[in-house]
Amino acid sequence: MDEIAIQLQESIDTKKALLSTNLDVIREVADIIVRAFKNNHRLYLIGNGGSAADAQHIAGELIGRFKMNRRPLPALALTTDSSIITALANDFGYDTCFARQVEALAASGDVLLAFSTSGNSKGILNAVQIAKNLGAVTIGFTGKDGGLLKNAVDICLKIPSNNTPRIQECHITVGHIVCSIVERELFGTVTQ
Repeated sequence: MDEIAIQLQESIDTKKALLSTNLDVIREVADIIVRAFKNNHRLYLIGNGGSAADAQHIAGELIGRFKMNRRPLPALALTTDSSIITALANDFGYDTCFARQVEALAASGDVLLAFSTSGNSKGILNAVQIAKNLGAVTIGFTGKDGGLLKNAVDICLKIPSNNTPRIQECHITVGHIVCSIVERELFGTVTQ
């Protein structure tokens, strides 16, 4: 089997494992986010590196549109403001970049969705703790064992893999599924 086929098969196998282990967790994540939006709360998303891109991608789908034209939803990736991130990293250390933003913006009833393939990013864990202290619901998207994040969040989606690219592929797949459920629950059936 050549490299391309091997990687495609790994992706398929990881998604099949996700299908057999995490349907209830995915439904719960979608329900939490739907409830938050129905009650005029916000969704904040965080992550480092590729996970930052995933956070931004899902926020963009919710503010813009996923499959239907509808009103924008209050979702914000805290990974995008380079002035804030570099000021916080310079003045307080990188591990505070998300926590300070969560402290400034989040409120009780809001949701924090934290992407971390390892589940061990100190900056992510700090932000989750601040969010919990503020009364926000915390969700973690991580890899196989969940790292420290699995016990820090209210609900944790653990992708059944130790392979970072496969974990990230599943995170974005689940993010898209959640966006689809959110749109359907809040705005009706999508006709595409």
